[in-house]
Amino acid sequence: MQYGQREIKRGLKGPDVEELQIRLAGFSGTAPDGAFGPGTELQVRQFQSDVMEMEEPTGIADRNTMEAIDEFAERYPIDFDALKCPCGVCDGFGQRRFKGKYRTIKTKTERNYLYEYPGVHRMLLWAVRAVFFYNPEYEFIIMSGYRCGVRNKQTDRTSTNHHGKAIDIDVPGKPGEDKRDDMKRCQQIRGIIIETANAQIGWMATNRKSLEQDDMAPTWVHYDVRSYEQRYFDNRFFCKTLEQLNNKQPIEF
Repeated sequence: MQYGQREIKRGLKGPDVEELQIRLAGFSGTAPDGAFGPGTELQVRQFQSDVMEMEEPTGIADRNTMEAIDEFAERYPIDFDALKCPCGVCDGFGQRRFKGKYRTIKTKTERNYLYEYPGVHRMLLWAVRAVFFYNPEYEFIIMSGYRCGVRNKQTDRTSTNHHGKAIDIDVPGKPGEDKRDDMKRCQQIRGIIIETANAQIGWMATNRKSLEQDDMAPTWVHYDVRSYEQRYFDNRFFCKTLEQLNNKQPIEF
């Protein structure tokens, strides 16, 4: 069942449920497993309460709710030019190299996975939209999006987070502000993400969105989906354009 063809509620399963879970990743957030349980219902209720301002949220994704999600996407577009890798070699989103290869053979975790995913994870970008919504007083910029293996060599990095699984965002400082002001602001934004998106500091819990702690990202906000299970890193979860991000059915690569 394609997303948008039916009302989605507790107990249903299918690709449309998965798509709903992706689109509401920044509202409590759950794993996009395609099964509408209490976690997904919480996502819908939170969106209906906070974005649609419903006095009595139903937890059911009816046509009005889906239209509100579409309007939400239009209000908070993502700058894909800013997401592109600056290496000058790839098309901006890697070359799909190193599939099945890890930095260390003994530790086959997403942290060490070298694969250059075909774009940025859609769930992450929908979650970033919610960051924009919950922090209306700030004008965010994308500091870093995709960084392929070539870019890692150019900058002497080894992390694979930015092979499509992470984004760094920041708020430009105002005249008269110093680094301490920026650090305080970023800490506040991280707190809001934890509260509204069910995110975590670090990567201990599985199937949770992650933030780097303030000593790793003092003056920006690093947000990633590295801690999700491998089944949620299928190529269809990634996108290279705004059209693909907003697409209502799986993307074919």
